[in-house]
Amino acid sequence: MIDVPALVEQARAGRPRAVARLITLVENAAPELREVMAALAPYTGQAYTVGLTGSPGVGKSTSTSALVTAYRRLGKRVGVLAVDPSSPFSGGALLGDRVRMQDHATDPEVFIRSMATRGHLGGLSWAAPQALRVLDAAGCEVILVETVGVGQSEVEVAAQADTAVVLLAPGMGDGIQAAKAGILEIGDVFVVNKADRDGADATARELSHMLGLGESRKPGDWRPPIVKTVAARGEGVDEVVEALEKHRGWLEEHGELAARRQRRAAQEVEAIALAQLRARIGDLRGDRHLAALAEQVAAGRLDPYGAADELIAGLTEG
Repeated sequence: MIDVPALVEQARAGRPRAVARLITLVENAAPELREVMAALAPYTGQAYTVGLTGSPGVGKSTSTSALVTAYRRLGKRVGVLAVDPSSPFSGGALLGDRVRMQDHATDPEVFIRSMATRGHLGGLSWAAPQALRVLDAAGCEVILVETVGVGQSEVEVAAQADTAVVLLAPGMGDGIQAAKAGILEIGDVFVVNKADRDGADATARELSHMLGLGESRKPGDWRPPIVKTVAARGEGVDEVVEALEKHRGWLEEHGELAARRQRRAAQEVEAIALAQLRARIGDLRGDRHLAALAEQVAAGRLDPYGAADELIAGLTEG
């Protein structure tokens, strides 16, 4: 039996094992999850969430680690949620970004957690929103969400973050990739990493040109800056933090921070409701009513929309 109030109290006190255990309950969709979320709710809404996305090889983990260092210099408590590809065998995280963030492993003011996507498209685990709530309630002032490096399917990071950072690197065809992926639309801050390589200036120019082509901004709208970094050496990282803080200020000034968080909450509620409905439909798969409806549709005596209406009516009545 899990003592949820005690576990939440320990997480609020910043005990890493309690935070880790709460996130495990989230990932496993444990029976206690509803009680956990209810207990955490009063303590959420304080953290600033930054999403980092980009194609494989642009240096997301290195950039995340460099940002942790920069925020720790500012005295911030930092949480990192690194969403990795799933192992096809165990369903667990495959890469384990914590290996690449060993510099922060002994810092009690930094909490790093790798999560598996478990096949979820969009670059984020389905459990990510609730895991973010855990880190928020545990007192993390800044939460960095590093997504799976799969390119075109990871635009979902924008829905989970207050500020979305898109990373590119020279010589990787990222400009064309970004244009195809629609990543240009989600970026609040663009970072050209590995700027010590040939082609970094050209990549920044190409990116600036593409942003200009798609621009339909009004006066006062946020214009995404382009920052060049060499994250492995910590170069340009302070400029990235400065750009993030400017965007945060703009969000607060224009009421967009509250609007983004409200949209995020709406999507979270909808996802939970849909998951519950799917579970109830799954329970009906062996039910005679669903079998009878399927038989009628297969025989042409009932159309699938009519059958779905009957099924939903049965669910709502139950």
